[in-house]
Amino acid sequence: MAAAALPAPALAQAYQCRAPAEIELPRPIQPDGPRIDAPITGYTLAISWSPEYCRGKPGRSNDYQCGGAIGRFGFVLHGLWPEARGKAPQWCALEPRPSAEELKANLCMTPVPWLLEHEWAKHGSCMASTPGEYFKAEQRLWNGLVMPDADRLSRKQGLTMGDLRRAFAELNPGIPMTSVGLLVSNGGWLREIRLCYNAKMQPTTCLNRTYGPRNAVPLKIWRGL
Repeated sequence: MAAAALPAPALAQAYQCRAPAEIELPRPIQPDGPRIDAPITGYTLAISWSPEYCRGKPGRSNDYQCGGAIGRFGFVLHGLWPEARGKAPQWCALEPRPSAEELKANLCMTPVPWLLEHEWAKHGSCMASTPGEYFKAEQRLWNGLVMPDADRLSRKQGLTMGDLRRAFAELNPGIPMTSVGLLVSNGGWLREIRLCYNAKMQPTTCLNRTYGPRNAVPLKIWRGL
């Protein structure tokens, strides 16, 4: 792993990653919904399983996540989302835009420049005043996690949702299985882990809509490496 080549905030759950020397700023993000201001009651940290996302996608050289140009990825950060009792806060501001350097410094955490800016504009702007503050909040949670070996788990006979939750909780004392939500495809393939936090960013029990399938439900994990 080429971790020595990366600034400290960029360290993540990559199999290997080396951020490029330069990147171009993506096109400005356009909102896909209305602005919603609401008191924040909690947070969701969405962590994608990259092999499932990249399955069947062509490995273009300009595709950092799936193209292999900067490395290979297992779990990657989708984003940190503020939650509310009703509709979640969103699209509170489109500016300031993150700089190319800020995006590059986080590519081994979220290897998609436009997604980094999208997550800041849609979610982060409702909980932080600048992209840098938002990325630091993500990093504090992300860099403190130990991710389970999903490749090894994928080979377990009779794998269930509970097996993955249990493996995660055992590696991360203080995060109980009830705080580990799972998002899967219609075929039961792992898409995301969604960790639930309260307003003080402490682990809390997920709501049913975030928790996902019950522990006894079978689970499949695409390796693709």
